[in-house]
Amino acid sequence: MRTNVVLDDSLMESALKASGLKTKKGAIEEGLKLLIQLKNQKEIKRFRGKLKWTGSLDEMRSDK
Repeated sequence: MRTNVVLDDSLMESALKASGLKTKKGAIEEGLKLLIQLKNQKEIKRFRGKLKWTGSLDEMRSDK
């Protein structure tokens, strides 16, 4: 999808420097992916304490 946006130059420069990405497109795509990931994590948190888990922690923690 093609679109035109006006971005803060210092924000973009900081994002490129912090991420090590070479292109503005890469920084924007990575930012969008992160936004989606954070939203999905927030949605998962609403299940905290509401799901029943079965299993053995001792069995899972043993190195085999």
